[in-house]
Amino acid sequence: MIEYARLTWPEVDVLDRNLPVYLPLGPAVCPENGVVLPSLPYGYPGSGLEVPGWRAYLDNLVGGLREDGFRNVHVRSAPAEVRADCEPVLLIPVGHTEQHGHHLSMAVDTIVIDAVAEGVVRRMPGKVARLPVMPYGVSTHRPCFRGTFNAGGRAFEDFYLQVLEELYRRGGRRFYLLSGHGGNCSFLVTVVKYFGERHPDAFCATSFLYLSGSTGVEALERHRTSPRGGMGHGGELETSLMLHLAPEQVFMDRVVDELDFVSTESYFMEWIEGGALVANPSWYDDTVSGAYGAGSHATAEKGRLWLEAAIQEKVDHVLEIGEQHRRRLQRQREGFGRWGAGDHRV
Repeated sequence: MIEYARLTWPEVDVLDRNLPVYLPLGPAVCPENGVVLPSLPYGYPGSGLEVPGWRAYLDNLVGGLREDGFRNVHVRSAPAEVRADCEPVLLIPVGHTEQHGHHLSMAVDTIVIDAVAEGVVRRMPGKVARLPVMPYGVSTHRPCFRGTFNAGGRAFEDFYLQVLEELYRRGGRRFYLLSGHGGNCSFLVTVVKYFGERHPDAFCATSFLYLSGSTGVEALERHRTSPRGGMGHGGELETSLMLHLAPEQVFMDRVVDELDFVSTESYFMEWIEGGALVANPSWYDDTVSGAYGAGSHATAEKGRLWLEAAIQEKVDHVLEIGEQHRRRLQRQREGFGRWGAGDHRV
């Protein structure tokens, strides 16, 4: 059995397209021969957290495989039970399965954000709970490097709105959507906006990846050795984190440093995407290997330090989410401003 997520994209690119490919729903058992994909942990019937949008989400994933030439795709399902403790702040980590250059596996975004979420749970027992990490998100550059998945922006937004609505129905009121993949972030912002509009008695937040706040950025700058552009994608940061978390999925002899991004004053590549302009040009313009950055600067020790900083950043965010929710509920109950006017809509 070949584990798809442990491969690099060039290894995916040369896979025999006649091999059977299995996409498990939950803990489904797959045959010994063929390629097994990361499991879809929830959303589907029988998962314990079923939402209507699961089918469109799945169809986009399978459609991408068929576009890449895989002719023998199978979806395997098995009952699962996703339990969500809705009293604490609920972490919803979303990773992705996509290319990270020649030297990193497809699982980088999932492995890292899962480790961050787990670190927060360990640091805050009883104050946070979490869903299983979702290994599929949104990649609008999917056609550029075969092997990358794309759940589709609209399907992704619908799916996570439905997940939040179901968790709200069960009593959840405080949520933190964590993303390990940059392509998810703008869509998660939309989800947060819609959900917040519908449910003023809840507090739902997201953030740009991790190490994006003031303390996180300071930690990045303190330990980095690459120049600007060295952190973009599959660069010094993600390679260091993987050397710490899953060194067997890192191939330093295959690293290709790519710093030739088409940069201007208001649009350039870094971990926190820089400049005033927001755009989505073809990745073919800026990278040959699929990486943006300087993976050769990575070390496992940097990865350990940056993971600890990322966990602390998220711990601080969880505390803020709890404080925001508490203070806003208090104002609502006390009739603050227009809440006391009687003409608000909830």
